[in-house]
Amino acid sequence: MRSQVGNPQLLRTMNERLLLEHLRDHGAASRGDLAKAVGLSKPTVSAALAGLEQAGLVHMIGSLSGRPGPTTAIYDMNARAGLVAGVDIGRDFIRLAIADLRGEFVGRRDVRNTARSAADLVRRVRAVAHEVAAESGLDWAAVSYAVIGSPGVLNPTTGRLDFAPNLPGWGRPGLAEQLRAALEVDSAIENDINLAAVGELTFGAGRGVQNFVLVSIGTGVGMGIVINGALYSGGRGTAGEVSFLPAADAGVPSPDSREHGMTEAVTSGSGVAHAAQQAGLGATSAKEVFAAAAAGDPVAQGVVLAEGRRIGDLITAVTAVLDPDLVVLSGGIGRNVDVLGEPIAARMAELAPFRPPIVASALGDTGVLHGAVARALDVARDLLFERHSQGA
Repeated sequence: MRSQVGNPQLLRTMNERLLLEHLRDHGAASRGDLAKAVGLSKPTVSAALAGLEQAGLVHMIGSLSGRPGPTTAIYDMNARAGLVAGVDIGRDFIRLAIADLRGEFVGRRDVRNTARSAADLVRRVRAVAHEVAAESGLDWAAVSYAVIGSPGVLNPTTGRLDFAPNLPGWGRPGLAEQLRAALEVDSAIENDINLAAVGELTFGAGRGVQNFVLVSIGTGVGMGIVINGALYSGGRGTAGEVSFLPAADAGVPSPDSREHGMTEAVTSGSGVAHAAQQAGLGATSAKEVFAAAAAGDPVAQGVVLAEGRRIGDLITAVTAVLDPDLVVLSGGIGRNVDVLGEPIAARMAELAPFRPPIVASALGDTGVLHGAVARALDVARDLLFERHSQGA
């Protein structure tokens, strides 16, 4: 049984939080089941549930009868006691979801990013937020916290979003604050690939994996790092900016490759399209190249093979430094593990003895959105519980 010493109010708060977290993670339960699961006495559980129920954080959802003894009440977390939002701002799409306290989406929209300027994009994000809320029968003001996933890294000193060349104008001063102000709820901005890694850790292929990396290859190239079950972003937030790793076939660094990174210049979607054009293929996008390869075009198949080998170079370098238990590939190109897996493995076998398991993202194009919701929930649950504790 857990220690019952210390400040009574603090102890009650700790017990209530323990029960709320158990209900969140494991679902509905009776008082007796909760007492066994968390190691508290039944009277202590009853008192904690009463406090949580009064605060609207827990509710009784039913009862069990028909067996000896009194009717057994069944309790669950009130997942609609709070709402959060996740936003994914990409070059091609803006994705936004509103979720309950269990992370279940109650509303979502994906819209084409047709904004012509950074200011226009801020206005568009705000409009989509209110549209999703209205379509879900909600007031956007009911959202207690939002996390925005964006290319680049927020510089806390300058307020700029650095390393975001794929969204022109996105690095100008004051933009991050304007975006937060436009949403009119407490919010934070985080790197989109880091959030994709959090999404896989919480809801996807990384669940239960203590050490893994998510390598995203699409419009850009980036990596999210999870160490000991937690996101690692480095001293300045730039850990995982693997687009700047050297690439043997990138040639002499150009201004463009210095801005985007040598690995991104040759491995991203535009790099694949350029390689296809150099090989005489009429494709204008990586999607067209992969489609032609699937249809049996030998030139396209050669381009895809070379792309897999470049990704093998990248994963080998990453594995030599981080020794991950798992590599998750995401992004429009990276998710094609069924096509790229063989050349990746062949290239890695040529270079080193490392053989980490490599899988496709389990979340597809919703990885950043799920990660943003997971991060928002971490904050929102603390805020809700803090308000409840202060009012107790």
